[in-house]
Amino acid sequence: MATPTLGGVSDSSSNHNSLEKEDLARFAVQEHNKKENAILEFARLVKAEEQVVAGTLHHLTVEAIDTGKKKLYEAKVWVKPWLNFKELQEFKHLGDSSCTSADLGTKQGD
Repeated sequence: MATPTLGGVSDSSSNHNSLEKEDLARFAVQEHNKKENAILEFARLVKAEEQVVAGTLHHLTVEAIDTGKKKLYEAKVWVKPWLNFKELQEFKHLGDSSCTSADLGTKQGD
């Protein structure tokens, strides 16, 4: 069993608490919508990684629907449970979602 490195990013897809990760992904979409006056609709959590900092920085790949098109976004949510603190740090568009989670990280031919 590998021990996470402090400050390092590790895959959290094997984490038994996937409902918590999905809730964080939904939170990220909601916060982005508030900040940017957007109307993205959460579709699914594609990938989750976490980084141990002063709390945990969750790196999430989220599929959301924007005006009828599925798109991929990268969201970073910082959580400090002992302070009841949760904040969206970053939310950026990665591209249209025409791939499955198995395709992530693989290059598609031109």
